[in-house]
Amino acid sequence: MDSMPMTPEGHEALKVELVKLKAQMPGISKAIGEAMEEGDLKENAEYHAQKERQGMVQARINMVEDALVRAEVIDLSKLGGDKVKFGATVTLENIDDGSEAVYRIVGSEEASVDKGTISVTSPVARALINREVGDEVKVRAPGGVRAYEIQAIDWK
Repeated sequence: MDSMPMTPEGHEALKVELVKLKAQMPGISKAIGEAMEEGDLKENAEYHAQKERQGMVQARINMVEDALVRAEVIDLSKLGGDKVKFGATVTLENIDDGSEAVYRIVGSEEASVDKGTISVTSPVARALINREVGDEVKVRAPGGVRAYEIQAIDWK
């Protein structure tokens, strides 16, 4: 079983999600019971919808529990330095068009491009690890190779 690096915030968010998911299960079971009372299960759309929902919630519970068991919570207050590592917030400039992007490198379970976080296992993060400000990195993306220059590394 491989450990999974995770920030303290990501670990706490997963614990909160797990509590919420488990709290949904009694309501789903009740809805399944009510749907069963309506008769023939072969043609009971509500029963099948609730069973599917139950399966999806249980699958997510299993994934979150697994992530929490494998979590290696990294104390970010002890991290720093001039090289990109897990937990760093990196400012990149796209060399082709001059656009700027800021990403924080986190564990895979807490990555969300919408929140400006990327997984330590993503192609971008793998290209950045152990690099310094001023370094040029090339990232293979589905749309082709992209080149970036590291503008800043922050440890906030």
